[in-house]
Amino acid sequence: MLYSIVGNDKPGSLEARLAARPAHVERLNALKAEGRLVLAGPNPAIDSPDPGAAGFTGSIIIAEFESLAAAQAWADTDPYIEAGAYESVTVKPFNKVLP
Repeated sequence: MLYSIVGNDKPGSLEARLAARPAHVERLNALKAEGRLVLAGPNPAIDSPDPGAAGFTGSIIIAEFESLAAAQAWADTDPYIEAGAYESVTVKPFNKVLP
């Protein structure tokens, strides 16, 4: 089943996010290689694809896991959490309707 993983950044966490980004992207690439990643990306803090010093407010991941517990366990070990970039993470089942 698909699950949405929504991480919300702590204010002022851009440095922590940037430092943890390579490890975060590595995990996403592993999901992609397994054919389980639908989409992933950050939420810029301003209306721009490159927010610069404004940074980000969080991230969204839609991926396939065998259960909600497996998705939660995967999300709980995200490098952004370990680096202190995320303030909170919400994991929910997701039904893709379109496209």
